[in-house]
Amino acid sequence: MIVVLLVVLIVLLALLNVMQWTTRRKKTEQLSYIINKLQAIMDSSSQEQLLLLTEDPEYRRLLIAINRLLEQKRQSGTDFTRTELAMRRMLANISHDLKTPLTVVLGTIETMTRRPDLTPQETAKLLAKLHAKAVEIVELINRFFDLAKLESGDKELPLTRIHINEIARNSMLMFYDLIESEGLQAEIDIPDEPLYGWGNDEALSRALNNVLSNAIRYGAQGKVVGMRVRGEEEQVSIEIWDRGKGIHEREQALIFERMYTLEDSRNKSFQGSGLGLTITKRLVELMGGDIRVESKPNERTMFMISLKRLPHI
Repeated sequence: MIVVLLVVLIVLLALLNVMQWTTRRKKTEQLSYIINKLQAIMDSSSQEQLLLLTEDPEYRRLLIAINRLLEQKRQSGTDFTRTELAMRRMLANISHDLKTPLTVVLGTIETMTRRPDLTPQETAKLLAKLHAKAVEIVELINRFFDLAKLESGDKELPLTRIHINEIARNSMLMFYDLIESEGLQAEIDIPDEPLYGWGNDEALSRALNNVLSNAIRYGAQGKVVGMRVRGEEEQVSIEIWDRGKGIHEREQALIFERMYTLEDSRNKSFQGSGLGLTITKRLVELMGGDIRVESKPNERTMFMISLKRLPHI
């Protein structure tokens, strides 16, 4: 009887060893497959994921973690490529935007140098032209620095309680003479009820000025520029709209990218650095707000800035 039990025990131990050896071998094969497949995916930069039929919960967790890392790597690569293309476009646009006024400056200086017989009136006119172009260059460079500060986090933006109605009125008043000189109609809808939001006076003013400037520049053919302020339960919104040529749907998701300009903004009638809306978006985001655009060409193009609403005290 004892001999039989010993034989049975030996057989069981042998079976157990065989099962353990089989399990270890299977795990080794699966691990080798994972390593080799992962290496192949990395070398080929393919869009594949690691797939393995296994009942081992630890291996499943490992595969999920590896696939997440692969997806993050792909996303990082996509973001890098997009950023690289944006930087190339930005450098090309910077070159264009600086070259244009600098060419005028150099040409004007050359004219003044070669023509010593210029009358005082002609000299004053050329000097005024030089001054205007120099100011344009300084403003453009300042925009580059402002965007760099906003994106690096170096620019502090203290937030407090701000009077939305007053800031909106002041921005509209600032452009009112320009709107009239362009032969446009201004439609203003700002309620008498005070509306307060969480933000920064200077940042909101600059954001509104950028959007109004764009509305006048690109929407002039619609002959009307409007502003509407409205308060909701949790937020207050400022809408700036026009009835101009509008923004194509494919461009609406791109206009807030750095240095992006609409297709025809590189002619003399639509000069722009492509930084205004990017800076506007960064400023609004730093105030905890949101900016979006809706556009139907020749019907209505609307930019809406929304901030957190604060109660009236």
